[in-house]
Amino acid sequence: MALLAMDAPAGRDPDAMSAEKLRLLRAMRTLRPEQVVRGQFRGYRAEAGVAPSSQIETFAALCLHIDTWRWAGMPFYIRTGKRLPVTATEVMVKRKPPPLAIFDEAQPAPSNYFRFRLGPEVVIAAGTRVKRPGEEMRGQAAELVAHHSLAGGDLAYERLLGDAIRGDASLFTRADAVEAAWRVVEPILAGGAPPVEYEPGTWGPAASAGILADEERWHDPQASPLA
Repeated sequence: MALLAMDAPAGRDPDAMSAEKLRLLRAMRTLRPEQVVRGQFRGYRAEAGVAPSSQIETFAALCLHIDTWRWAGMPFYIRTGKRLPVTATEVMVKRKPPPLAIFDEAQPAPSNYFRFRLGPEVVIAAGTRVKRPGEEMRGQAAELVAHHSLAGGDLAYERLLGDAIRGDASLFTRADAVEAAWRVVEPILAGGAPPVEYEPGTWGPAASAGILADEERWHDPQASPLA
């Protein structure tokens, strides 16, 4: 989230990037219980080495806010978990709708968006509405996709080890940034409600929809990065 929302660093050196991430984390509100849903997939307690009464979550959904002029009033939703339908890291950035309707449509059109898939593939997509063929001023959804192949590239830990050997700390987290991040999540780590059970192969507990704003819904990544 820090990499997505931080301002551009003043330079390319690791300290400049760390400073911007730290500034963003310090502007992030601490979490409240109603902004978090914890889950545990059915059958987790039967896994080898797991206590029969374990309250460890295998799923978490969060609503975060950043108190800066740029991001004031803009919610950031994060959902992660085990045994979900798709294994992927994907970011969906919705754009504000235009003040006036462009197409003649009875229902409000979905927002334009940018979609970033960071793993296991790398995809950048821009979603918008274009005019349908014909005389009527009607719109339809379209997505422009750029797909980057990672064949032959270093694995994640190979890159980190190589950066450590070279003394490049760009991808490492500084101690003050770790403390700022812990400040955000620490209030909901102790004494919270037990995790809600969910079925393996689903997108987690239905209760996670409760932290979304009106008319918002979770983005469900597709198995194919180009879908």
